[in-house]
Parts: sequence; structure tokens; C-alpha cells
Amino acid sequence: MKSGYRAVSAPVIKKDAMALVTGKPVYMDDLAPQGSLVVKVLRSPHAHAIIDEIDTDMAKKVPGIACVLTWKDVPGKRFTMAGQTYPEPSPYDRLILDRKVRFVGDAVAIVAGDNEAVVDQAMRMIKVKYTVLEAILDFHKAKDHDVLIHPEENWRTLVPVGAHNKRNLCASSVEEHGDVDGVMADCDIVMERTYHTKANQQAMMETFRTYTYLDVYGRLNVLSSTQVTFHVRRILAHALDIPKSKIRVIKPRIGGGFGAKQTVVAEVYPAIVTWKTGKPAKMIYSRYESQIASSPRHEMEVTVKLGADRDGTIRAMDVYTLSNTGAYGEHGPTTGWPVRA
Repeated sequence: MKSGYRAVSAPVIKKDAMALVTGKPVYMDDLAPQGSLVVKVLRSPHAHAIIDEIDTDMAKKVPGIACVLTWKDVPGKRFTMAGQTYPEPSPYDRLILDRKVRFVGDAVAIVAGDNEAVVDQAMRMIKVKYTVLEAILDFHKAKDHDVLIHPEENWRTLVPVGAHNKRNLCASSVEEHGDVDGVMADCDIVMERTYHTKANQQAMMETFRTYTYLDVYGRLNVLSSTQVTFHVRRILAHALDIPKSKIRVIKPRIGGGFGAKQTVVAEVYPAIVTWKTGKPAKMIYSRYESQIASSPRHEMEVTVKLGADRDGTIRAMDVYTLSNTGAYGEHGPTTGWPVRA
């Protein structure tokens, strides 16, 4: 009891406090050694398109370029980037690189080189021809639209959450308790309101970033600013189509996440570069990339109908939620659960 009493209200020093206040290396980019390949992604200028041709010959000839990867050079096994317990409720709708792009900023090619200047030069030399498709920009119109965002046959879900790629549905459900309509009809007062919240980027100080290297055992080591270490391991194993035993994930101190880093964002790109080349690689998202190509909070529209008696007793409630998960289904089934088709 005495020792417990002395602990109450006593100051406790954080384990990393001295390292932080003295400026010691604690964050990902502090710990990544000099000489790593710099990795960047060429991004789509179109909201919805098919890549007809992609010419990387000139880009590969830039001195200092280690590799230029397109959809032809990466595994074709679909996966989800959502950091959720397996089996994930989110659909397996991602490829590392796809021939079809689904939003402005979607990945088209991965470029890795000795420094940022040569990578930027090589990216400018990649020539891409697209067939531009009709885009769905209003989430009210997406369900059962003639335009399908994910028509591919190898799109799949592991959990029955009411997903249907041929309806543009990431998830859907109805949950009822009692005779809501009957009670509502008997209420003295019925009110209905619709509330709309837009997508919201977490804007943590440290952007998405990852460093990867192979150790002496041939394992892919991944040092990443992430909130979901073991999920990253499983997701990368799916994406690269290699055993989980070949991957080790290390989480250093992270400069904020607020849920954004519960999704794999940057990890797959340096990982595939290191796995292909055998060389250490790192990717650091710019603030712009973090805004346009990450995992923001979903746009939501919620319609609430309440029935009550005149004394203020709430007797019935009907809630309809429409959630905009965007081009891919990361965390779509769980952020708005339950949702109704």
C-alpha cells in the first residue's frame, strides 16, 4: 500500500522524453541511412481511365535510376490496404499498380533512383496514353450506376458485409429493432434532418513514410511510420505474394497519425522496390501527396428521423447513412456500420 500511495500524483518521465527534447534520431527519416534509393510514384491525372500504353524506356536510361515499375512488373494479386484484423471486412480491391486508375492521384508507375533529382527527371520522361472513362464524382449517384469502378472478376470480399462490386457497393446492411414505422406513426412529434460531413484529412505533422531493406536472412525489413505494425506485415505479404515469415515490420516513434496510419499508404512502394532490386529504399510522401492519395475520414451523409411524445420521450429512431469510401474500400464497411443499401 505504501509504494502504491507514493506513486499517486508522482511525475512519470516518458521513456522517449530525453531523446525527443535533445533531438536524437527517433523518427523514420532520422533512422533511415544515407544512400537509400529514393522512391516516388507517378500519379494519374484522370479520375477514371485505362492505361493503353506506358513507355518507360527513356526514364530507365537516366543515370542513377535503379528501376521503373509499371503494372506489368508487379504481382497481380488483389489485397486491401485497410489495417484490420484478418479476415478483413474491407474488399480485396487493390493492386500495387493497376492498368486501371480510379482517382486523380492513383499510382501509375514506381520510380526509384539514387536521389530525388534523378527520380524527378525520370518521372518526367515516362509517356502514358490513357483511355479516359466516365467518372462518378457524386456519391449519391454511385450505387447501381452504369459505370462500374471495380468490374474486375478477381475483386473479392472475405466477410459477408453486403458488398457488391457490380453495384459499386463496398458494404451495405439493414438493422432493425422493433416496429419503427408503426411506433413512428403513433408519435406526437416526428422530426427528420439530414447532416453532411465532408472528407477530412488528418494532416498529422509527419507525412506517410517508409524505409525498407533486406537483412542477411533475405527478410524484407520495413521501418514505417504506422499505427498497425502487424497488419502492415500481413498486407505486404498479400501484396507482394510472399510468406509473412519473409517480412519484419518495425515502428519507430511516429509524428502523429490520428487513424490515417491505420491504413497502408506508402509501404508497398519501397517494399516492392527493395524486393525487386535487393537495395535499401525509402519513400516520403509530400504534404500534397498526403492530401490527395492517402486515407482521409470518409465523407458521410446521415439522415435521422426521430419520433417522440410531447413530454420529450423519444420512442423511435430511423437512421440512414450514406458513406463515400472513394475509389477503394479501405475501412469502408466499418466506419459507417451499420449501413443500409
